[in-house]
Amino acid sequence: MSTLTISPSPHVHSGDSVKKNMYGVIIALIPALLISFYNFGLGALVVSVTAVASCLVFEHVIQVYLMKNETSIWDGSAMITGLLLAFNIPSNLPIYIIVIGALVSIGIGKMSFGGLGNNPFNPALVGRVFLLISYPVQMTSWPRPERIPFTYTDVTTGATPLSVMKEALANGELPTNILNEIPSYRDMFLGLQGGSAGEMAGLAILLGLGFMLFRKIITWHIPVAVIGSVFVFTGILHWTNPMMYAPPMFHILSGGLFLGAVFMATDYSSSPMSRKGGIIFGIGIGVLTVAIRIFGAYPEGISFAILIMNAFVPLIDKYIKPKRFGEKPVVAK
Repeated sequence: MSTLTISPSPHVHSGDSVKKNMYGVIIALIPALLISFYNFGLGALVVSVTAVASCLVFEHVIQVYLMKNETSIWDGSAMITGLLLAFNIPSNLPIYIIVIGALVSIGIGKMSFGGLGNNPFNPALVGRVFLLISYPVQMTSWPRPERIPFTYTDVTTGATPLSVMKEALANGELPTNILNEIPSYRDMFLGLQGGSAGEMAGLAILLGLGFMLFRKIITWHIPVAVIGSVFVFTGILHWTNPMMYAPPMFHILSGGLFLGAVFMATDYSSSPMSRKGGIIFGIGIGVLTVAIRIFGAYPEGISFAILIMNAFVPLIDKYIKPKRFGEKPVVAK
C-alpha cells in the first residue's frame, strides 16, 4: 500500500543548507585570515581565537540556559560572527574587551532577536560599534603590519591611511601631498598598511568573493553596488574639486570597504531578499560610507553605513518584491 505524503512547499530542494553555506563563508575568509597571521603574528591569532571561542560559548550558554533550546553553535554562524568581529578590531586589543565585544555581538546583536535568521542587524558590526563607542582609544590604536610573529600587546601602532587623510584635510593639506605619505595603492591592495585584519588585503577578500560567487553562496549585486557607488560618488567629488577630495581608488582600497561589502553587507538575515533590493541596499551603503568618511567625524564609515541600511531592509523588502511565479504583468488601461 502506497502512502501519499502531503507537505508545504518547497518540494524541490537544491541541496543547500545553512550549515553548508556558513562553512563556505568560513572557507572564503581563510585567505584574509592567513594574511592577518602573516602581518600581525601572535596578535591576530590571539584576537581571532578569543573572539571565536567567546562567541561560541555565549551562544551556547544563552541558547541552552536562558532560551531553553538546543545549541546550534555547530552551524557555523557563531564562528563567522567571531571571525568578522576579530577582523574589525585591532590585533593588540586586550582580551577582556574582545570578550565584551563577543557578548554584545551574540547576546544583543543576535540572540536577543531570536537567533540566526531573526537578527535585523549584522551581529559582528553591533559588537564592533559598541566597542568603538565604549573604548575609543583602544579601538583606534592600530598596529602596523611588521610581521613579528611572537608579539601581542608590545607592537608599534600608527594611524590608518583614512585617519591620516582625515586629519591632514582638517589641517588644510592637499590630498595630492598626503598620498605621497601613505602606502601606495599596490601596497594597500596587498595588505601592507596599518589597520585591522579586515583592512589588510583587498586581494584576499576578492579571492573569498570569487569562491562564494562560484559556490553561489552570495550574488554579486550587493558587493558590486557598494564598491561601485563608492567609486562613482568619490569620483564625482574628486572631479569637482581634486584639490579637496581624494581619488576614488584611495577610498576603495583603504579601510574596511572590501570586507564590509563582501562579508558583512551580504549577511542573509540583514540584507534584502530581492536582487533589485540588494542593489538599492548596496548603493545606500556606498553613499553613506563616503558621506561619513568625508563629512562625518569618523574616518571610516562602512560599519555605520551597513547598520543604518540594515534598518531600511524591511522597507526595501516591502516595496521591492521579486515577481511571483506565474504572475502576469498588470497592463494599464
